Amino acid sequence: MSQRFGGKFSPDGSTVTPEDRPEQSAFKGARVDPVGARSNVMFLPPVVLAFMSLNDGATGLATGLVGAGVLILGAWLLRDGLRAEAAYNERKVARRPGIPRKLFASALTGVGTAIAAFHHSPDVVPAVIFGAAAGALHLGAFGIDPMKDKGMEGIDTFQQDRVARVVDEAEAHLGAMSDAVKRAGDRQVEARVERFQVKVRELIRTVEEDPRDLTAARKFLGVYLMGARDAAVKFSDIYARSQDRGAKSDFMMLLTDLEESFGQKTEKLLLDNNVDLSVEIDVLRDRLQREGVHLKTR
Repeated sequence: MSQRFGGKFSPDGSTVTPEDRPEQSAFKGARVDPVGARSNVMFLPPVVLAFMSLNDGATGLATGLVGAGVLILGAWLLRDGLRAEAAYNERKVARRPGIPRKLFASALTGVGTAIAAFHHSPDVVPAVIFGAAAGALHLGAFGIDPMKDKGMEGIDTFQQDRVARVVDEAEAHLGAMSDAVKRAGDRQVEARVERFQVKVRELIRTVEEDPRDLTAARKFLGVYLMGARDAAVKFSDIYARSQDRGAKSDFMMLLTDLEESFGQKTEKLLLDNNVDLSVEIDVLRDRLQREGVHLKTR
């Protein structure tokens, strides 16, 4: 689908107000897919194995296809494992992945390689050696999954589970918004939505780091995001048909208002957290003074 580019000298350049223009780089907060070329290359060996098995008779074909299927499953698990590890590293408070996908990927790579080696030369010992070597090399190249929780000390796991469900719902709304505005074919709108999503994810990270903020932020991450998603869908349907500049201007202004609201909510939650910390420090200082311990104050 062709995309419309905005700018000073574009046909609709006069409809963009200064408030609609990003005050910061559109790349701030951009997410890079952790699945790189190394992991994508892992899909090549099973394809080669499957093609090489076509002329090996029924038994050889079946063995080759089984090996290729195991290798493809390992490559697919590796991609998911890399994304889960990136999400874990991005957050200050996170649980370890429930399924060690990268470890399973290494094991499946070893098994698939052993099957491929056995298909080439039906001897068990060399096949096992090749499989073990492939699994070890895979583990050395991509590492293992995070094996322990991060930043979970003193955090109620029940509250953390509630936060995880709300965050998953919020991320689903953000993904639906991105998919919807792509139908409009306007890069300026897509960039504006991405900028709004940066603000939303700042609020999400704040709630994840302190689950006590969930009650105050739940309306923003639920009702408001659902409304933003529905507005994005309706705008995209209208703009894709008629290129209505008024609809675009209204949608951009809506995103500006929402971005300011989410930013203010994030700042308020951070301020409340600082106040809570100050109160706890004052209470602790008073208790120590009652015990005869006097702290030096700057």
